[in-house]
Amino acid sequence: MASVNKVIVLGNLGRDPELRYTPSGAAVCNVSVATTRNWKNKDSGERQEETEWHRVVFYDRLAEIAGEYLKKGRPVYVEGRLKTRKWQDKDGRDQYTTEVIAEQMQLLGGREDGGGGGGGSGGGGYGRGGSSDDGDHAPAPRAPASRPAPRQAPAPKPASSFDDIDDDIPF
Repeated sequence: MASVNKVIVLGNLGRDPELRYTPSGAAVCNVSVATTRNWKNKDSGERQEETEWHRVVFYDRLAEIAGEYLKKGRPVYVEGRLKTRKWQDKDGRDQYTTEVIAEQMQLLGGREDGGGGGGGSGGGGYGRGGSSDDGDHAPAPRAPASRPAPRQAPAPKPASSFDDIDDDIPF
């Protein structure tokens, strides 16, 4: 059976990005993204709120872009995958941390939020080239999402196609 490991996080940065470089020169950027869930308590009728913090890690060129354009409080959309890593604390005890390994990022908000796009909802979209388990591939910047791509004319239909069948199926 096939499996899927995909995460989408849309929230606000809780602190400025931490951009570092490995000894081999690869960029790594860590951010913390807050998502908030709101609901009304069925018993008391009062509004409830719950904030969840997500650790997000960017690699290579995507890390450099995140380090340059993301700022505390700024809204961001991130697509990626979950990865749990094991490490040891200063007392030698095993610790586990689950992180979102970012594969795509969309900067949100207008220019007054510190980044691209206009009208309050534009921004730039960036993604990683390929998909790997260890983040070895270099990311490829995507075109900003503020302008729609030009539409191409639809391809001509073949002479005999199921699209030509006109039936009255009610679904």
